[in-house]
Amino acid sequence: MIDTSKGVDWLVEMLKRDQSPDGSWTYPFETGLSTDAYMIILLRTLEINDEKLIKGLASRILSRQEKNGAWKLFYDERDGNLTATVESYYALLYSGYYENKDNRLQAAKKFILSKGGIEEVSMFTNVMLSLTGQLKWPRFSPLPIEIILLPLNFPINFYSFSVYGRANLTPMMILADKKFTWKTDRSPDLSNLFVSRNHPDTWIRSNEVRSFFSFIEEGVKDLIGLPQNLHKLAIQRAKKYMLNHIEKNGTFYSYYSSTFLMIFALLSLGYKKTDPVITTAVNGIKSMKAEINGLPHMQYTTANVWNTSLIGYALQEAGILPEDKMILHANQYLLDRQHDKYGDWVIHNPNSLPGGWGFSNINTINPDIDDTTATLRSLSRMTGSNQDAWNRGINWLLSMQNDDGGWAAFEKNTDTKLFEFLPIEKAEFILTDPSCADITGRTLEFLGNYTNVPKEHETIKKAVKWLVDHQELDGSWYGRWGICYIYGTWGAVTGLAAVGVSNSDPSIEKATNWLRTIQNADGGWGESCYSDSKGKYTPLKASNLTHTAWALDTLISVSNSPTPEIRKGISYLMGNLQKEDWTTAYPKGQGMAGAFYIHYHSYRYIFPLLALAHYRRKFET
Repeated sequence: MIDTSKGVDWLVEMLKRDQSPDGSWTYPFETGLSTDAYMIILLRTLEINDEKLIKGLASRILSRQEKNGAWKLFYDERDGNLTATVESYYALLYSGYYENKDNRLQAAKKFILSKGGIEEVSMFTNVMLSLTGQLKWPRFSPLPIEIILLPLNFPINFYSFSVYGRANLTPMMILADKKFTWKTDRSPDLSNLFVSRNHPDTWIRSNEVRSFFSFIEEGVKDLIGLPQNLHKLAIQRAKKYMLNHIEKNGTFYSYYSSTFLMIFALLSLGYKKTDPVITTAVNGIKSMKAEINGLPHMQYTTANVWNTSLIGYALQEAGILPEDKMILHANQYLLDRQHDKYGDWVIHNPNSLPGGWGFSNINTINPDIDDTTATLRSLSRMTGSNQDAWNRGINWLLSMQNDDGGWAAFEKNTDTKLFEFLPIEKAEFILTDPSCADITGRTLEFLGNYTNVPKEHETIKKAVKWLVDHQELDGSWYGRWGICYIYGTWGAVTGLAAVGVSNSDPSIEKATNWLRTIQNADGGWGESCYSDSKGKYTPLKASNLTHTAWALDTLISVSNSPTPEIRKGISYLMGNLQKEDWTTAYPKGQGMAGAFYIHYHSYRYIFPLLALAHYRRKFET
């Protein structure tokens, strides 16, 4: 029998050491180099000469360059990523600390040209390059601004988008409409990065798209008013939407990208760069800075609530009592951040009161299902005066179940297929918020293990059916917010087991057989970020602490005794807890397949602790 005590004790000690004075854990939410590059570009464009920050960000970007001159989104991303390389090259030039003739920038330029040049970058980068004067705006905007006026009963309308889509597209539609550009005396010249001199209008790609635009235009024509008045009203409504969703620290929805775009959108509407709304927004995204290995990183948002809820729960699973000062402090932090405001979620769910939790310490209007169940797990062992908070959280959670039986991340029934016709790159990630296996499974796991919702309740039965119907042929599930099939399978299986689905059920057997077949020779598991963009499991060819913990926790949840695979996995974890290499820094989450990956610094502690704690409780006591 493997003794896991030393591993559990070490992990608990690490987490205890890292708790902040306010009770939270502030481990970085690291999302690559885009936000660092965009911060340099923003500060230089606004002529805010914060040299310490600019120099630090430039040093961090340069430290990540590959030998061939490119930058990558993840370790095994073949020879490099064109979009990341263009963004990094641009930021280094704009910083003023590096010149075109620098050997490192010359190598980057060579890579960019070999991959088709600047005209092949992603849509978001196209927007940034257009508004800073490096590209021309296309003749047609990706969406007419008047879409914001369409009524809720129109087949496609502003609230058909996911909340993440609305946050980013609102300022983007204003900018595209205004064809806004802002250059400075320090703006670099990127014309040497073009391969072709004839640039097609890449945002309008087919007759199918034009037909779809005609469909929207017909809807706009049904609105009462003259076209010019409707246009002006749409601009005003878009501006009001942004201003009404600014958080206390000045950020728009607490997201870096939407705040960056909002700043430029407000400038396009006549705001001065010294306007308090803009200076507060800049300071707000500055306040989300983290330090990693001695260099600054601009976080996309903060992950304080997510970190704290997961850690509070994991520590209690490992035997730390709810009365322990560390847990009491963490849970009070969480209780103080329960939402009491209505957010956009109420549009599709008008009969519920607020009661969820959001991801960051800044977030007060955008709760999500995952943070709500994670927080409620941490609070579940508390006694005393938190019953009202508990009830509000449970009621909001149950009210957010989609009609198809699953749960999405942020909103209810926001998964129209019409967006497939839009000329927006990765629209399925930006514009829709569908039910997904990871969140549906984690919600079932919470309801089954921590509440008295009967297992035969219609809510449970519908969710189980959704999961079973969405299992992949190989036995896995696709995980929307993690990497990727291991994550989705962990969420689905632990959820099904918690609500009484038998270990011998075909869906469980297929899933566990699949996990056994992908275990590495060293006992661990590892999955590549390529899984999400390829749409099938892709091995990392190396084991990873977090992926191993997810796979182990899955097998432990449906095993009556420690199988050879479980023993090998536990041995891998125990022997590698303190490892520091590229696998520990590998992304654990994703926001957009092939474009946006997340390295949660907390996961290397949280999920091994959960797996070891569950192993100990089930097989060592």
